[in-house]
Amino acid sequence: MTRAVTMNSDALTVLNTARSLPLLAVVSIKFAACVTKWVTRRQTRLALDQLEAWQLDDLGLTPAAAYDEARKVFWKA
Repeated sequence: MTRAVTMNSDALTVLNTARSLPLLAVVSIKFAACVTKWVTRRQTRLALDQLEAWQLDDLGLTPAAAYDEARKVFWKA
């Protein structure tokens, strides 16, 4: 199983406000954060699609709601 490494908001704030970083570095960091979010959404939705009805019930989701969420494209929240 793979795990995405996440940065807390304090770390991103420091990176975004540091004057020593060139513009390309700031853009690259923001792009990497965006791609990481997309990958996490995709993996989560794939896992959600594999859950059984009793597991969905434990999460408080109906099979229809899980189906709708699993079918969303990765760039939509």
